[in-house]
Amino acid sequence: MRCLAICQDELVIRVLDEILLPSFEIEFLVESAALARRLSEAGVHITAGDLKRKDTFHKADISPSTCIILQDTGKRGLKKTLENIRDAGGTLIYVLGVGVGASAEREEEIRNAYPDVTYLAMAELFGGPLLTEFGRSLTRARVQQYQRYFADAEKVLIMLHNDPDPDAMASGLALRSLLRRTKTTAIIGAIQGVTRPENLRMANLLDIHVESVTPADFHSFQRIAMVDVQPHYFTGQVERVDLVIDHHPEQTGYSAIFKDIRADYGSTCTILTEHLRAVDANISERTATAMLYAIKSDTLFFNRQANRVDLEAFSFLYPLSDAALIRKMEGAEITMERLAYVTKATETGHLKEQVFCAFLGELPREDFIPYVADFFLQLEDTKWTLIAGVVNGSFVASVRNIGYTRNAGEFMRKLFADIGSAGGHRAMAKAVVPADRFVTKYGPLENATERLLELALQFLHDTNGADKKPGREREKEPATPR
Repeated sequence: MRCLAICQDELVIRVLDEILLPSFEIEFLVESAALARRLSEAGVHITAGDLKRKDTFHKADISPSTCIILQDTGKRGLKKTLENIRDAGGTLIYVLGVGVGASAEREEEIRNAYPDVTYLAMAELFGGPLLTEFGRSLTRARVQQYQRYFADAEKVLIMLHNDPDPDAMASGLALRSLLRRTKTTAIIGAIQGVTRPENLRMANLLDIHVESVTPADFHSFQRIAMVDVQPHYFTGQVERVDLVIDHHPEQTGYSAIFKDIRADYGSTCTILTEHLRAVDANISERTATAMLYAIKSDTLFFNRQANRVDLEAFSFLYPLSDAALIRKMEGAEITMERLAYVTKATETGHLKEQVFCAFLGELPREDFIPYVADFFLQLEDTKWTLIAGVVNGSFVASVRNIGYTRNAGEFMRKLFADIGSAGGHRAMAKAVVPADRFVTKYGPLENATERLLELALQFLHDTNGADKKPGREREKEPATPR
């Protein structure tokens, strides 16, 4: 079927050409002769003409069976163009609204004036395959831009957050593949290395080496990228960053040459799966295995903050990965050390109105805190867990909830943002503040369990206990949950 698309925007032309070409004999008509020359050289079937002249459309050899797509740019000449198309014999006409203000009123105006013309907003076309292809096209352009920017760097640092988790490590591997680098020209680094047993197991089985770096080392790298973390996390230690890819709420106060922040994604590896697919990159079994495990880990196997794109990434990576190796990496996460802190929380914690709070005292490692928070969320009749402890002089707290109650990140920000780093997602959040600041604001540490429980209940009571419905826009919090 023949289709004549009368468009003025190059992006719209390229999208329609890529999507419609397999099914239609598509031609384009534009007003700009320069645009027509450029796209013609790129292989697009395109001509230039004056849309105000009737003979332009007669020369286009329009027939009643020609499918005509007319881009509505919001200019007054649309009706004149429609009249010229109809005079030339066009009957099967679609007006495509692209970035037109007051679109509902515009659509009504066109429908009233031309009942036989179909008005489509661009958003209506972006469903199913078209949405997928359009999104992939935009992602491809974004990836190719940062690939070119990093290409001439002698040495690159791919920066992870402290004590990297599977999502951070796998994202580092994925980005290194996208940048077409080796482990000698693109260092995967962190200020504090991997300590959690299951994460060490992953690093060892997949031979992922996370190098220790210090702020003093940063100047030796020509380019710096961050994955699964944003510069605010390092509290001023990172002065510049070239690329940021993260699924945590976007923060302010820094600039990056390129960034891709998608807070509605359950994993940074999901974003990077889209990047890899967009440029048809080769994904090794090792990288696919790491990324698949990371998506499972960060979403608790789709039980926490996961959506359609995470499932699609999982489905794409699964046949490329080593399922047996993933089972070996998962192993048993209960250790005697962790069990000791679960026991301590059982003995010292309080459960009230479906909120469980416990203060674990001094701890050798930070990962015990979120582990206990996740563990007690499984407790019957529990919707919130708030677990805290002191690690290296810092008061660290983790919140978990079932995801259908008030925003955990908002809670942490409200309590601790003025004295430290705090924030996160709806269902999981974290705060890290100097212990002496906590004591100054909230009282002695020996009363921390009771005080935290009181604060949590007060926060939940502020809205008379009304739960927020899932699916609303997430708060943009100033810290990263771990």
